[in-house]
Amino acid sequence: MSIPAEVISGSQGGSTPTVNASTAFPVLAMLSFCHLLNDLIQSVLPAIYPLLKSRFALDFGQIGLITLTFQITASLLQPMIGALTDRHPKPWSLAIGMASTLIGLLILSRAPTFPILLIAAAMIGTGSAVFHPESSRIARLASGGRHGLAQSLFQVGGNVGSALGPLLAAFIIMPRGQSSIAWFALAAMIAIILLTRIGRWYRLQIPNLRRPAVRVAGELAYTRRQVITALVVLGLLIFSKYFYLASLSSYYTFYLMHKFGVSVQSSQVHLFIFLAAVAAGTIIGGPVGDRIGRRYVIWASILGVLPFTLMLPHANLLWTTVLTIVIGLVLASAFAAILVFAQELVPGRTGMISGLFFGFAFGMGGIGAAVLGQLADHIGIEAVYRICAWLPAIGLLAWFLPRKSAP
Repeated sequence: MSIPAEVISGSQGGSTPTVNASTAFPVLAMLSFCHLLNDLIQSVLPAIYPLLKSRFALDFGQIGLITLTFQITASLLQPMIGALTDRHPKPWSLAIGMASTLIGLLILSRAPTFPILLIAAAMIGTGSAVFHPESSRIARLASGGRHGLAQSLFQVGGNVGSALGPLLAAFIIMPRGQSSIAWFALAAMIAIILLTRIGRWYRLQIPNLRRPAVRVAGELAYTRRQVITALVVLGLLIFSKYFYLASLSSYYTFYLMHKFGVSVQSSQVHLFIFLAAVAAGTIIGGPVGDRIGRRYVIWASILGVLPFTLMLPHANLLWTTVLTIVIGLVLASAFAAILVFAQELVPGRTGMISGLFFGFAFGMGGIGAAVLGQLADHIGIEAVYRICAWLPAIGLLAWFLPRKSAP
């Protein structure tokens, strides 16, 4: 695949493209595919929790701790890496970060004890910490001003990978055991090759990142109070979204096996269906936000899913499947809109904002997994789902987002 040589000018953080810049779709396609590979690898970890639970005699609290280690490693490093690369772009950092993921996978495939599992999770988390802020910056740089579309294309790759991970784990790892995790190292090696090519394209753009910014016509500025208020609200919406998603991504298989008595493989197929719906929903939020405004997309996505989450704990197996599809479609449309909204609030700090929001999302997912795991040990997994059903009500806070946001 050839990469176009168009140079897209912007501010130091690459957050504001020139007026007439064209969208570099080959770059976005490669980024999306690498995001698919990255998140496919990441999703293998929660998908094999039933295997690890049996192999190492883990309780729900220890499973939550594995997720917490992975998510916190990623969340703490991402804003720092994003802030660093705002000032000093690192075109080869993506390939180096994927190498950390590769090492983590190989450790995970041979880990003999629970502490070694935590080390493997930390290595995979470190790779994710490097990947997300830098690749999000490159997606914005390649957007040609169509920021929501670019973020959605980038995000959908990750969500497709997250959906494929449990399915591949069900048919590759579960029948063959822990050592077969090493096969997924092939995905990491392919990603390293592609990210090296993207790094070459990115290196050509670096001189232009330091040129004076040319603002897109109609771009709106915000007051300091609006920025602070909006960032706090967006953070709370991320908390709501990713705490709820943690209940499904980490414990949905256990919920289905406990409540409906399905097999491990069947539960992982259901998890795949949910994550596939998340992938489909992701592509909607960005382009729609470009057209009608991101505030409306955020409002509809977070709060709009509430009736379905409230029904989920009371549904039979068929309607559980249907409801999780709807929940995935609606809830997934929020993140691209939230991220681009935040980038527009703080122009020139694309890496820092991307790292902050990806990191916070990962952190909330990790904390959610740990908290909900401990809660499930004490009150049961079904009670956890009844409590989590109310989390989307936090979407009411979208009312306080600035109404003059540019699309």
